[in-house]
Amino acid sequence: MIHPGYGFLSENSEFAQKCADNGIAFVGPDAHVIEALGDKTKARNIAIAAGVPVVPGTPGPIKSVAEAEAFVKQYGFPVIIKAAMGGGGRGMRVVRSQADFAEGFERATSEAKQAFGDGTVFIERFLDKPRHIEVQLLADSAGNVIHLFERDCSVQRRHQKVVEIAPAKSLTPSVRDAILNDAIKLAKHVGYKNAGTAEFLVDQQDRHYFIEINPRIQVEHTITEEITGIDIVAAQIQIAAGILLPELGLTQDKIQIRGFAIQCRVTTEDPAQGFQPDTGRIEVYRSAGGNGIRLDGSQGFVGAVITPHYDSLLVKVTCSGATYELARRKVVRALVEFRIRGVKTNIPFVQRLVTHDTFIQGKCWTTFIDDTPSLFNLVKQLNRAQKLLAYLGDVAVNGPSIAGLIGEPLLKKELLIPNLSNKDDTTQVLDVSHPPTAGWRKIFLEKGPEAFAKAVRDYKGVLIMDTTWRDAHQSLLATRVRTIDLLNIAPTTAFALQNAYSLEMWGGATFDVALRFLHEDPWDRLIQLRKLVPNIPFQMLFRGANAVGYTSYPDNVIYDFCAKAVQSGMDIFRIFDSLNYIENMRLGIRAVKAAGGIVEAAVCYTGDVSDPKRTKHNLEYYLNFVQELVYEGIHVLAIKDMAGLLKPAAATILVGAIRKRFPNLPIHMHTHDTAGTGVAAMLAAAAAGADVVDLAIDVMSGITSQPSMGAVVSALEHTELGTGIRQEDVIALNSYWEQARLLYSGFEANVRAADSGVYQHEMPGGQYTNLMFQAQQLGLGTQWNEIKKAYIDANALCGDIVKVTPSSKVVGDLAQFMVSSSLSREDVLEKAASLNFPTSVVEFFQGYLGQPYGGFPEPLRTAIIRGLPRIEGRPGADMGNFDLAGLKLELTKKYGKSIRDVDVSSAAIYPKVFEEYRQKVEAYGDLSVLPTRYFLSKLDLNEEVNVQIEKGKTLIIKLLAVGPINASGKRDVFFELNGEGRSVSIQDKNAAVEHTARERADPSKGGEIGAPMSGVVVEIRVKEGTVVKEGDPICILSAMKMETVVSAPVSGKVEYVAIKENDSLSNGDLVARIVHE
Repeated sequence: MIHPGYGFLSENSEFAQKCADNGIAFVGPDAHVIEALGDKTKARNIAIAAGVPVVPGTPGPIKSVAEAEAFVKQYGFPVIIKAAMGGGGRGMRVVRSQADFAEGFERATSEAKQAFGDGTVFIERFLDKPRHIEVQLLADSAGNVIHLFERDCSVQRRHQKVVEIAPAKSLTPSVRDAILNDAIKLAKHVGYKNAGTAEFLVDQQDRHYFIEINPRIQVEHTITEEITGIDIVAAQIQIAAGILLPELGLTQDKIQIRGFAIQCRVTTEDPAQGFQPDTGRIEVYRSAGGNGIRLDGSQGFVGAVITPHYDSLLVKVTCSGATYELARRKVVRALVEFRIRGVKTNIPFVQRLVTHDTFIQGKCWTTFIDDTPSLFNLVKQLNRAQKLLAYLGDVAVNGPSIAGLIGEPLLKKELLIPNLSNKDDTTQVLDVSHPPTAGWRKIFLEKGPEAFAKAVRDYKGVLIMDTTWRDAHQSLLATRVRTIDLLNIAPTTAFALQNAYSLEMWGGATFDVALRFLHEDPWDRLIQLRKLVPNIPFQMLFRGANAVGYTSYPDNVIYDFCAKAVQSGMDIFRIFDSLNYIENMRLGIRAVKAAGGIVEAAVCYTGDVSDPKRTKHNLEYYLNFVQELVYEGIHVLAIKDMAGLLKPAAATILVGAIRKRFPNLPIHMHTHDTAGTGVAAMLAAAAAGADVVDLAIDVMSGITSQPSMGAVVSALEHTELGTGIRQEDVIALNSYWEQARLLYSGFEANVRAADSGVYQHEMPGGQYTNLMFQAQQLGLGTQWNEIKKAYIDANALCGDIVKVTPSSKVVGDLAQFMVSSSLSREDVLEKAASLNFPTSVVEFFQGYLGQPYGGFPEPLRTAIIRGLPRIEGRPGADMGNFDLAGLKLELTKKYGKSIRDVDVSSAAIYPKVFEEYRQKVEAYGDLSVLPTRYFLSKLDLNEEVNVQIEKGKTLIIKLLAVGPINASGKRDVFFELNGEGRSVSIQDKNAAVEHTARERADPSKGGEIGAPMSGVVVEIRVKEGTVVKEGDPICILSAMKMETVVSAPVSGKVEYVAIKENDSLSNGDLVARIVHE
C-alpha cells in the first residue's frame, strides 16, 4: 500500500495505475478518476453533465490567444486563465483588460508548462470577491459517499490558501445544503473512491459554482478532523484496504459538527518582502500548546536548515473551540507563543490577518489580502533575547570589540548602590524610591529661564555642577560610561545633589560615542534619566553652530535639535565655539532661546590673563567678548577653561573683572585639574564672585578631569559660600563611582599624575587623555613628550588659537603629523606647499570652523590650502534648509515605524554613525540593558546573568559551551535561556588569519608613495594606469577619526597600487608606485 500524501504523486494517474498494475494498493481514487478530474476541462464537463453549476468558461482547453477571443467577446472581462493540469495557484492569471490579455495568457501557459509539464489552459469568467468553499468527501468501493461538511478557504494569496475555517461562518443554510448535495452528486457521478475535496466559489448573490475536485487529502484536512472527530487519513487507509464506510461507522446521519476550527500555516516567508521565501538555520524553535491547539509539524526544530529547494511550511497550527470566536482567540494566543528565530516567518502577517475586523466577522473573500494593504502594516518582531545571545556569543568567541578597550574590567561583581541617611534623623536610611521634587529645576519649569538666572545670582552660597555623568568620564574613561550605570545611581543622586545647579550629562562627545561605540541611543539616555531625576537641571555641552557634531549644519537642523532636546528633558545648554567665534555662537543661542532652554554661553579660556606678556587673549579681549554675549541676551555666562590654564590668581582677576562690569550676570566656572591647581582655582573664582563651579565626584576627579567635589564642598562648608551639599552624601556617591571606575578600568588612560606642563602646551583635558591613547594607536606612544612639544609648535603655526573640540583636534592632528613625519615648525613653514596635511588642518585653514581671533597666519594659510576655496563668515550660513520630513520618510522606509523624530535629528547630524548604530541594533538589539561587566568581557562557562529587558521581564542567561570551529569558520555557542537551550552560530574572526608583511616604500625612489602615518585605507582615488599630476589625491587614510589625503609626489602614470580599501597601514608602508613622465 502506498499513501502519496498531498504531493505531486497524489494526482498522478500514471503512478496510480502502475501501483494497480503491480498489485499495490494506492490510497486514493482509481487512475481513470484521477485522470478525469486532474484535467480541469474534463472535470468541468463532468460537472455540467451531472447538473452542477459551473462558472461560465471555455468548453475545452485553449491553445492560443486567438482561440480565446470568442469567449472574451461574449462574456467580457475580467477573466481568469487557469492551468488545466494542476493546482496550488500555479499557472493561474487574472486578466482585467484586453491590453493585458496576451501577456497574461503567455505567463499562465509558461508557468503551467514549467510546473506540470503541460501548458494547456482554459478560461473562465472571473467572479469578483467570491468566497471559496470546499467540501470534504469520503467514498468507498461500494459507492457509498458521505461529506464531512465544508471548509471556508477564502483567505488566499495568489490563489494559495493561507487560513482555513471549518465550518464556513456566515454561510446561509440553503447555500450550504446545495453545495454539500452537489459535492456528493459529483462524487457519485464519477464513481469516486477514497478522500477528496469538491471546491466551489460562492458569489456575492449566494450563487455557487463548481471549480474542481482535488483527488487527494488536503493540507487543511486537520480542521475537518477537529470539528467531526474523524481521522481522515486513517479512513483513507482503511478504505484503500477494502473496508466500507458503514463498517467504519461512517454514515451521513452519524456525522455531526462540534464547534469551529481554524488552521493557519506557519511558513518561512517574509511578508515584508512580498512573501519571499527565507532560508537559513533555525536557531530557536518554541511552539504553542494547550487546550484546543493542534500542531502538524514539518521542518520546525532547532538546527533545521531551511533551503530554497523545498516547501517553506514549518508547521500547521489548528485551533478549535466551541464557537468561531473562541477558536480565533486560540489562534491569536498560539501565534503569540511561537518563538522562531534564525529565519523570517509569516507569523506577523497572520497575526494581523486574524485580528482584522473582516476576519473576525468571518466575511473574507478570495482577494481579501490583495484588497487590504493595511494587513501589511506589520509589527516587527523584537527578537530581543536571541539578538542579545548573538552579542554574548560573539564576545565569547571573539572577545569584546569596543574601541578603546585595552583590558578586562578589574571589577567582576555587581555595582552596589549606596544608602543615604535621612537629614532629620541620620540613623534612618533615606527612601529614594520616589523621585524628589525639591531642586533648582522647579524654578525654571515654573518661572522660566530669566527667573532661574536671577535666583542663581541671588543665591548667597556657591552652587555646583556635577560633571561625573559627562566630562569627568570623557576625560578619564574615553567617554565610555554606559546608560545602565547612570540609571543605577540616578535615584540616589537626585537626593544627594538636590541643591546642585545642574548635572552635566549630555552633549559633547557623549552623543556620538553612545551611538558609535556603546551601541546605545543618547536620546534614550536623556529621557530615561529625566524620569529618575526630575528635580535637578540637566546640562549639556553644545558646540554652537555644530550642535553635537563636528561640522556645520543647516540652521533648521540646529533649531530642530534644540527643540527636541528641550522636549526630551534638557534644561541648560552650555553653548561654546571652538574659536570663540561669535557668529557661530549666535545660531546656537537663538536656537536654544527658541526652544525655551536656558542659554549658558561660554567664553573659552586660553592664555594667561595674569601674565602681561600674553597680549593676544588678555583681560580686555575676554571682557569685550562677554559684552558681545550679553548683547545676545544670554541667561548665564560660563568661563570654559578646557585645558586647566586658569591659575588661582588669573581666576581672581578674570572673574572679578567680569563681576564688576556685569553685576547681575550669573557666572559659571569650568576647569580641568591637569596641573593640580583646580581646587584652588575654583575657590578663588568663588571668592571673586562666581556663582557656580564645576566639580566631579572625588574618584572621578583630578588630573584631566574636574576638581574634587568633596574637597570644594568641605572647603566651603560652614562659610557664607557653602554649597548646600552634604559631605556625607558626596562620600556615599563616591563609593558607587569607586566601583564603577574599576568596572571601566579597561578604558583608563595612563595619566597617573598632574602635569604642570599644561601651562605651556595648553592641551584640553579631554584631549589630553584621548591624544595619548591616539598616539599609542598610531605607534607614537614612546614619543608622547615630543607630541606635547609639537602641540606647542602646532598651536603657534595655527596662530595661537583657542583650543577646544574641534579646533583642538586641528592642533592635535597637526602635532601628530609633525612627529610622525619628523617635521619641525620651521620645516612645516618651509615645505607647507608640498606636504599632505591632515584633512582637519586643511579645512581649518579654509575657514570651515569659522574665523579665529586675529585671523589666519599668512603665507602659511595660502601654502596649505593652495587652490581650495576660502570660507568667509559663518560656515553653513548659506546652507539651505535640510529636508527633515524627507529624511524621516527615508528612515521609516528603511527601518520601519519605530523611527522617532529624535532619530531623524541623530541621522541629520551623524548620518553614517546613525546607520552603523541601526545595523548594530538589528544584529544585537538593545544592548543598553546588558550589565556592563558582560558588555565588556566574556561570560565564564556556566556563569549566569540576569538581564532585565523591560519592567517585569528578565532574561536568565547561562553560557553552557563554545563549540569547535566548523568548515565555514563558525562556532556554535550554547546557552541556557530561562531554562531552555538555545544556540547561536558565530563567525570566528581569528580563524585562519594570515599574517603577511606589507611592502615598504623606498624614500630614495621619488615615485614610491609611503603612508605618512599608521591608519586604515578608507578610499582609493586611482587605479593602475591612472595618469596623475603632482598633488593629485591617491588615497585617504583614517586613524582615530583623523583623515589624511595621500597625494602624488610627482606627475606620471600609476604603475602599481599596493593597497585596497580597509587595509591597515603602518607609517612608511607602500601605497602606490608612480612612473615619472
